Amino acid sequence: MSPRVRHILSMSGGKDSTALAVYMRDREPDMEYVFCDTKKELQETYDYLARVEAYLGKPVIRLNDERGFDHWLEVYGYYLPSPQMRWCTRQLKIRPFERFVGDDPVISYIGIRGDEQRDGYISSKPNITPRYPFKEDGITERDVYRILDECGLGMPAYYKWRTRSGCYFCFFQRKAEWLGLQDNHPQLFQDAKAYEKTDPETGRHFTWSQNESLDELANPERAEEIRRRHVKAVEAEQASRPDRPLIEVLADSQDQEDDEQGCLICHL
Repeated sequence: MSPRVRHILSMSGGKDSTALAVYMRDREPDMEYVFCDTKKELQETYDYLARVEAYLGKPVIRLNDERGFDHWLEVYGYYLPSPQMRWCTRQLKIRPFERFVGDDPVISYIGIRGDEQRDGYISSKPNITPRYPFKEDGITERDVYRILDECGLGMPAYYKWRTRSGCYFCFFQRKAEWLGLQDNHPQLFQDAKAYEKTDPETGRHFTWSQNESLDELANPERAEEIRRRHVKAVEAEQASRPDRPLIEVLADSQDQEDDEQGCLICHL
């Protein structure tokens, strides 16, 4: 007898994976919803997931690595994770997910939209088959906003100042988003600063934001420059297409700063 195929949707606390959970709720009643919890998430993420659970009528299972971020930071020689070395995603997101899956045949549902020019797969295990319902059905970003609005969940609160889900110190944050963390969660900003180090032997700086420390970024003159540039970019995006939702304007304006793709399991 063939083993039962499991249906699993990994949620990040972001808009796309949440909209996909809403979209699939009645289409796949045996769906298992999971969230890989690093224990370094924003409180807004946890609050939003609680609301999602109430809507789905079933729990979002929390997966985690019991040793936590600080353990792995020590293992990696206190090298902070970066776009070039994403050990946090591997150790705190993908491996807990793969342990949960085990050797069962699984269909993994991924919230990449029909208007995105990318593919992605969070695991290479042969028993896990990815599926992209939004791509299959041509669901776009505007549809995602509509789905979340119509079901009553709306957007996570952090989207007022941040365009991606993930840890509070995620290295994919843009400069203006780091200032948003400082404004909205000053203690978490200080906690993030505490992770930054300088190697006493080589003088090398280990910082979250590329090319400058959070102390430098938060310097009043530098912070004002970042805010001024951010406002200018937002205004230019609004003027180019005034019909867009604010979250879309914010995302597009911040994309002018960099084009790094966030980790799928963290940011969808």
